[in-house]
Amino acid sequence: MKTTAKDSVSRPHLLEGKTGERKIEHVRLCLNEDVGGRGVTTGFERYRFRHNALPETNFDDITLDTLFLGRSLRTPLLISSMTGGSAATGEINARLAEAAQRRGWTLGVGSIRAALERPELESTFRVRERAPDIPVIANLGAVQLSYGFDAGDCRRAVEIAEANWLVLHLNGLQEVFQPEGNTGFGSLLPKIEQVCRSLEVPVGVKEVGWGIDGETALKLYGAGVSFIDVSGAGGTSWSQVEKFRSADPVRRAAAEAFADWGIPTADCIADVRAAAPEGALIGSGGLQSGVDAAKALALGADLAGFGRSLLGPAVESEAALEAALQQAELELRTAMFGIGASSVGALRGTPRLMRV
Repeated sequence: MKTTAKDSVSRPHLLEGKTGERKIEHVRLCLNEDVGGRGVTTGFERYRFRHNALPETNFDDITLDTLFLGRSLRTPLLISSMTGGSAATGEINARLAEAAQRRGWTLGVGSIRAALERPELESTFRVRERAPDIPVIANLGAVQLSYGFDAGDCRRAVEIAEANWLVLHLNGLQEVFQPEGNTGFGSLLPKIEQVCRSLEVPVGVKEVGWGIDGETALKLYGAGVSFIDVSGAGGTSWSQVEKFRSADPVRRAAAEAFADWGIPTADCIADVRAAAPEGALIGSGGLQSGVDAAKALALGADLAGFGRSLLGPAVESEAALEAALQQAELELRTAMFGIGASSVGALRGTPRLMRV
């Protein structure tokens, strides 16, 4: 499912718009520039499944059904929060929503801050009509709670997306290198706790590609957070993305020093699960295949999230996106078959995942 700059050449029709629009810039850069972390990996390559030659299960009997936050899901797979906030990126959201609905994936939308500040952009996050049955996760930057946003704004974000859950994202390093970044992360935990106490829907917290460790997860769960998405290192590096956006040579050079920053996704999942055995947990960050998803689930994640690896197919066509989701599901089910796990419950914590 991995895409390259060459893959995006035939997709400009979805990326039309003012060049100054940040969301379009982000999509263009993620498709066309080398924005992956360098010198850091997801850590999944350090794990292998021990093959079971006698699985004692029929491939056709393997099920991907699971539970998350008390809700029955057709798959343990998530399209991670990526975009929205412009006509072009709203079209991408619509395509992602339709595909998620067909396949039974959970769907996250990009930061809804733009729509809170500019109501005319609300439609780019309104995906419920295209995805009536699946869980939808609204998204807002946690740091905005230090800049005048409150529980009411969070509630409005949920209403705009007609979402089941809200996730607050932590992106400190991105904000440092973003030309228009907000870096007031002091005393943020009490503000997150207030949102958790005030909202009528479960509130989660996610990183954007540098990872959440067990110690931080315990603080968040203790503040009332209902779920955590580790969003570990090894995939997109948002300091690299912002490097390409910056006209400041000092910031561009400084951003390069953080190309290998972050906690590998596999390490995040294992660390958070060890610290909080019962906490609802999403494993995302650089996943490229259904085998990666299987490893994430085996390490203790409840859902496995895909981000940039789906962006290229989503921009290309409905058929390309459908094929990418089908491929991930087939790879996941085949990995389960290969170790004799007939259910997601049997996959989690399997002794057949070995560290190498």
